[in-house]
Amino acid sequence: AIALMLGALIIVIISFSYAYMIPKYPRAGGEFTFARVFFGRNAAYVCGWFLIAGYLSIVPLNATWLGIIFDGLFGPVLKFGFHYNVAGFDIYAGEMFIAMFTLLLFGELCIMSVQTAGRLQTFLSLMLAFSVIILTVAAIFSPYVSANNLYPLWGFDRATGIPSSDISGSILSTLVIAPWIFVGFDTVPQAAEELNFPHKKVKFIMITAILFGCFVYVANNTLAAIVFENWPELIAENKYTWLLLNASERLLGLPGEILVGIAVLSAVLTGIMGFYMASSRLIYSMSQDGYLPEFLGRVDPVHRTPKNAIIFCMVLSLSGPVLGREALSWFGDMASVGVSVGFGFTCASTFILAIREKRITTAFTGLLGAVFSCMFLFLQLVPVPGLEGVHLGREAYIMLAVWLVLGVIFFWYQRPAEK
Repeated sequence: AIALMLGALIIVIISFSYAYMIPKYPRAGGEFTFARVFFGRNAAYVCGWFLIAGYLSIVPLNATWLGIIFDGLFGPVLKFGFHYNVAGFDIYAGEMFIAMFTLLLFGELCIMSVQTAGRLQTFLSLMLAFSVIILTVAAIFSPYVSANNLYPLWGFDRATGIPSSDISGSILSTLVIAPWIFVGFDTVPQAAEELNFPHKKVKFIMITAILFGCFVYVANNTLAAIVFENWPELIAENKYTWLLLNASERLLGLPGEILVGIAVLSAVLTGIMGFYMASSRLIYSMSQDGYLPEFLGRVDPVHRTPKNAIIFCMVLSLSGPVLGREALSWFGDMASVGVSVGFGFTCASTFILAIREKRITTAFTGLLGAVFSCMFLFLQLVPVPGLEGVHLGREAYIMLAVWLVLGVIFFWYQRPAEK
């Protein structure tokens, strides 16, 4: 909870830079556009390529949650057909099918209508808010809830069951993924050309989204522990795959399980749609400016959406269901790195522009945001003795290396197309 609240505070500071830049450069591309204006073509490509990784990683990450949701609510109904094992977890054809079908369905929806996708996004967001608030109120009045259940406060060693005394490590291991945890507010500039809303409301929209996201995470994580007096044992013994679901069932019975199902499914589907939109608009913008192949910048003649860019995102996102549940952390790590790069370029651009315009307070928050972004990147990429659980895992390093190689290939391929 401490890490989440600190992360929210840092991300709010970073969001000030977005609120400052969006009205000045209201076009698809967002951070990529800011980097190109203030740091040049090469830096803009680096920013855009990492940001694509950040946004696009979240789509398959959400898709892999669908199997967990069905398994928790309905039992092993999707565990049929051929199956195989990745990193100790079985992946079944049924789980792959439902995840791939959802990715294709919502990808097609994003192609057909931005307005329809936006209305569905609003409805699902309201369902998420409603479910979490009801569960929180139920916990306040539940006889099962006790502050004593929160111990051990700093976690425990799964192998030995011994409570942890590593306070800094406990906080940093969660704080370091704050860019991934709170990503979403920064997708506003990606749709700035298509969505009609007053730019003066950008700061309010972003801060509201960040603070509500913080509430959802803190409430759900606390709820999963505060209902059970022996939650460490339950986790260590893998008795429950999804502790929050069981905590909600203990609070409200079947309605509690349904509310958790609605909340998590709404979060998953809004994540898929929102980041389809954000990543495809970024790819479209980079293609329009000659950074990526021309076909990715084509607009559907009927629906006026970047169809090829969305299809490209759909194809890459299908890797999530193939890799399965264990890939959640890998995609999360990739997203944290990519988004941190975008944050850094936006805040640095804000600092430069604010200095030119003699906006000292804005320049300070921009500089502070850039420092925080560099801190996130350092903790994610550099192994620090004593903080072994903070930096990327091996698989995430491999995925990042592959993405960098692809980025270099695209960069050299597109050099003749520079405009």
